[in-house]
Amino acid sequence: MIEIIFLGTGSAVPTVRRNHPSIFLKYKNENILFDCGEGTQRQFRKAKLNPCKLTRLFISHWHGDHVLGIPGLLQTLALNNYQKTLEVYGPRGTKQFMERIMGLFIHTGKINIKIHEIDKENVFENEDIKIIAEKMMHGTETLAYSFIEKDRIRLDKNKLKKLKLPSGPMIGKLKQGKDIVVDGKKIKASSLIYKQNGKKVAIVLDTKKNENILKLAKDSDLLICEATYFDEEEMAEEYKHLTVKQAGEIAKKSKCKKLVLMHLSQKYENKEKEFLGMARKYFNNTVIAEDLMKIEVQ
Repeated sequence: MIEIIFLGTGSAVPTVRRNHPSIFLKYKNENILFDCGEGTQRQFRKAKLNPCKLTRLFISHWHGDHVLGIPGLLQTLALNNYQKTLEVYGPRGTKQFMERIMGLFIHTGKINIKIHEIDKENVFENEDIKIIAEKMMHGTETLAYSFIEKDRIRLDKNKLKKLKLPSGPMIGKLKQGKDIVVDGKKIKASSLIYKQNGKKVAIVLDTKKNENILKLAKDSDLLICEATYFDEEEMAEEYKHLTVKQAGEIAKKSKCKKLVLMHLSQKYENKEKEFLGMARKYFNNTVIAEDLMKIEVQ
């Protein structure tokens, strides 16, 4: 199961209801933060999350509303005896920006940080997951990310129960797709195994419309997408953001299963019904994110 917690869902200017952008993703032993807007360390507390379990930080771009929470978060980790190495990923320039932002403060304590500047599509991979990135268009080096759970080979438990196979090496061989012999009878692995498709979560923040969004979001189970403007496409083009209409169209074309909108401009704080109505004209399964909202993908 992939668990998503929206720590901040606002845009460049926060509101009473919405903190600056930050998305927390939990999967098995991974606790990943996508962007870290100002006040994120406090949002951890509100969400009853332990920041010291954080494993990775992915940065979409270096505009202030997406990164000004980094110094405070790092100090919180240091003061709470953070024992891991925080893996930080971001677009070209991230090392220089991290050095600058760290040099502005007298920090209490120190933690281990490893910085990765992303210059390829496949950003991180292990036996369970992979995270890919695509370049966006926002007037500065900007990335969007997809968190992808790998497909898994599963054994049909009901069929296994009927065969009364003992646990041990034979079960392991079946999982590997190898046939086994029990009491002189051959049991084909193909009759017991099936593929469980992995889940995919795409996160697209701060960009104008471009082809890479569809590439990244294709067939996602959950698409989290910015929708800074309502229908002002000329303004969206000028400031390199998306409208809610464009987000709905992207969701439909990408064949995602669910769309979550965030990063709405502060001026639309009381017009969310209109936003949702517009999005649902193009993609019905749409919701608007709220701070501390949780979504499970399973």
